[in-house]
Amino acid sequence: MSTGALPLDEPARGPDADVVVQGTVVERRWASPDGRFAVLRVEREAADEAIVVVGDVGGLGENEHARFRGRWEDHPKYGRRLRVEGWTPILPTTRAGLARFLGSGVVPGVGRAIAQRLVAAFGERTLDVISEQSARLREVPGIGRKRAEAIAAAVRARRADAEQLTFLHSLGLGPALSRKLRAKYGERTVEVLREDPYLAAEEVSGIGFRTADQIGHAAGIADDDPRRAAGAVLHLIGKAADDGHVYAPLATLVRGARALNVPEALIEPAVEALTARQMLVVEEDRVYAPPLHRAEVRAAERFVALARPRPGREAAARALALPEELTDLQRDAVRTALTSGLMVLTGGPGTGKTTTVEAIVAAHEALELRVTLAAPTGRAAKRMSEASGREARTIHRLLEWAPQSGSFARDANSPLETDLVLVDEASMLDLPLARALLDAIPPSASLVLVGDVDQLPPVGAGQVLRELIRSERAPVVRLDRVFRQAQQSAIIRGAHDVLTGRAPRPTTRGEKGDGDLFVVRAHEPAAIVERLVATLRRIPEAYGLDARRDVQVLVPMRRGPVGTERLNEVLQEHLNPRRDAPPGVLRAGDKVMQLKNDYEREVFNGDIGWVRRVEDGVTYVEFDSGVRSYDADAVDALALAYASTIHKAQGSEFPGVIVVLSAGHHVLLSRALLYTAITRAKKLVVLVGEPRAIERAAATVRERDSYSRLAERIGAS
Repeated sequence: MSTGALPLDEPARGPDADVVVQGTVVERRWASPDGRFAVLRVEREAADEAIVVVGDVGGLGENEHARFRGRWEDHPKYGRRLRVEGWTPILPTTRAGLARFLGSGVVPGVGRAIAQRLVAAFGERTLDVISEQSARLREVPGIGRKRAEAIAAAVRARRADAEQLTFLHSLGLGPALSRKLRAKYGERTVEVLREDPYLAAEEVSGIGFRTADQIGHAAGIADDDPRRAAGAVLHLIGKAADDGHVYAPLATLVRGARALNVPEALIEPAVEALTARQMLVVEEDRVYAPPLHRAEVRAAERFVALARPRPGREAAARALALPEELTDLQRDAVRTALTSGLMVLTGGPGTGKTTTVEAIVAAHEALELRVTLAAPTGRAAKRMSEASGREARTIHRLLEWAPQSGSFARDANSPLETDLVLVDEASMLDLPLARALLDAIPPSASLVLVGDVDQLPPVGAGQVLRELIRSERAPVVRLDRVFRQAQQSAIIRGAHDVLTGRAPRPTTRGEKGDGDLFVVRAHEPAAIVERLVATLRRIPEAYGLDARRDVQVLVPMRRGPVGTERLNEVLQEHLNPRRDAPPGVLRAGDKVMQLKNDYEREVFNGDIGWVRRVEDGVTYVEFDSGVRSYDADAVDALALAYASTIHKAQGSEFPGVIVVLSAGHHVLLSRALLYTAITRAKKLVVLVGEPRAIERAAATVRERDSYSRLAERIGAS
């Protein structure tokens, strides 16, 4: 991608080539309600013509000058236009340009008449005079002391903004990332980036090491500078956590540094320096981020404390009358949950986990013990409530996040008032969330973790459920018998097919069951998209499901011709068309997903909501927890959710699921991925794509063991 150093108005060398255009905004044709996306008509300075530019250019008004970097596109409806990837404001220098700029409303207190008088008095030096000799403005009729001061302050701020944005955009940073940096550092943005861009990369999401490196090189930081080595180490530690690891071996950091062209000899000194600054914790050759080290040590201590018998309950557990339909293994699970402080219940679909959970809860209530039900996600908690007839909360809500203190109100000093905490979808528990939950469980209470270890591991760092099972310190009840009624579901049969390494068998003609599974074959990306849309059109009539609300499209990855980014634009136009809004821009009626935990709004990563309205730059979204508002700076946390990655759908269940699989997804295809996707559906699964991709997914076992000492710490205590 260009960094903005192209000559002005360089002609495009092809449909994908970067081009830079400079000009004046003469018309704002359309702007999204949140004020970011806009369609502008721009008069080019290097040619006697006007062009249309589209993109994140909502910050520009009429008569403002800018340099735009982007790519030409030929839209079938709107014609030729420049899709902007970055822009830089430019202050005018000609008399006509200065008069238009000052009189456009960007400077409070200056209208067209005052602007013309200023330019007549000071000519091309008008902005210099305003910024540096503001007292001279009183020479112009109609300008007193207060107005002169206000005009000077506005122009200085505008100049500072332009200089800051020019610097940021010259580095190739787009408007969204520039906004984040300026929101974080304000007037110090340029200074911070020049001093240590690698530290900024750790403090501002979206700036990776390579972007920081680009900034660092522009600021004159050498390849062997210690700041660069420290930045590389912090980047690699963060990447390890993003990949699910609790720590990174020192050897892994050295290999990673080599790939980043950082001298290997600098890594150990960088680790030592960062450890001295308490930014890392090192145990032998294991390098931790301090929060994850504390979480691992504390979680191990709490698991060990819970993993002990509950004396006095054995007789009551034996005497308790349990439902006759329970199997012997399910009865053992109920009694173990009563007599042990810690238990794991695991099993695949159709093996009776829900029935066992209901029996565990009923048994505790029969002994007048208080029960608390929880799950990692809102949808999983809602499903748990519907299945049990009792309130279930997300772990975040259960622990009462306090925005003022930035922590949970429920902890070791203010524990939950309960005798049993039962967590469903526990395979999604990452280490930080597990540690917070464990801290809030009183010593007298028990913990039961219910989950399917064959699903994908959690998105965050640490595979808590697997590590606990591996430690062999907690009783584990594995339900492995698929009940006869469940065997009638092609969805459940298909899920178990995948676990044995086979492609799922589709529903046969004339077969009746509680869940259907079909395969729609397509090979090229365009054909896959076409078949996907056709399938969505057929489902409402065939199954009575609402294509928007009841059916979730699941894909392995975000990018590519059949990734979520592309499919969401296609599906938005199919399921929620609007003539007045370009594809991809949020509009009323859109299905959206929260992309990161937001404790203040009580909306969490993976939560799905519906855009109710967008007005005055604010987007209002209805989630299960209520309506939440997002201003222009917060709306980046939302994305269209007609199509979702399979990872993001963990813990959710939908009436219908369409799984899109292509050979282009080969890097991510795995048994756990396909199994997780299929088990998200209750009534209908349609696999759309290439049969060889389905077969490859079922046959590929990718053990994603994370670097963690949790099992070791539990077992050693």
